[in-house]
Amino acid sequence: MIKAIAIDDESIATKVIENFSKEIDFLKLEKTFSSSKEGLRYLEKFPTDLIFLDIDMPEMNGIDLYKNLKQDTMVIFITSRADYAVEGFNLNAVDYLVKPFTFDRFKQAVKKAHDLLLLHNQGNLNNDQKHLFIRADFSLIKVPVAGIIYVEGLDDYLKIHLENQKHLVARMTMKNLLEKLPSNEFVRIHRSYIVANKHVEKIRGKFVYINGKELPIGASYEEQALKKLTKE
Repeated sequence: MIKAIAIDDESIATKVIENFSKEIDFLKLEKTFSSSKEGLRYLEKFPTDLIFLDIDMPEMNGIDLYKNLKQDTMVIFITSRADYAVEGFNLNAVDYLVKPFTFDRFKQAVKKAHDLLLLHNQGNLNNDQKHLFIRADFSLIKVPVAGIIYVEGLDDYLKIHLENQKHLVARMTMKNLLEKLPSNEFVRIHRSYIVANKHVEKIRGKFVYINGKELPIGASYEEQALKKLTKE
């Protein structure tokens, strides 16, 4: 079941979303908001799976609201302006609905979110699993856990450095990714770095070295990181 909210300053738009949502058995629309700031305050307290988010709103537009979210949440942008589509997809939006949209088009977008949620749940790894799915480059990419060298945090994105292939850039948090990775194989050494234990070449002072690259160890992560990295 997908838990969702809708944020749109046009009451007719939220009513349409409410009515369409009732026709989809795997979707539960929990609340609607006419104010972007009210919606953001709600999300800070009550994380949800999916947001139907209007872009053209006073106070704060939908794109800025989504950039301000602290948790990973799927989004379907809704607007009357198709020229926002590129920026929406640059944020890894699930889909982009242009008003007025039909029930079939709405259901198609929600089905994409449903499929993503299923893959996300399947990707929560235990130590015996070997892959996870990363949403990047407008696709779900199957990544071998053994191929991850280290992960670098870049504002709202992560750069996942891989063996023998180009790095991936994904919109997710360090915390969210770390929860998916085997805890005995990966360690967070800094607010901006997660490393694979097996790829650490040496530790010197406040730095870890991987493939000749020097990565800092953060003070608040040092004790736990050194304990895991030096464990026999």
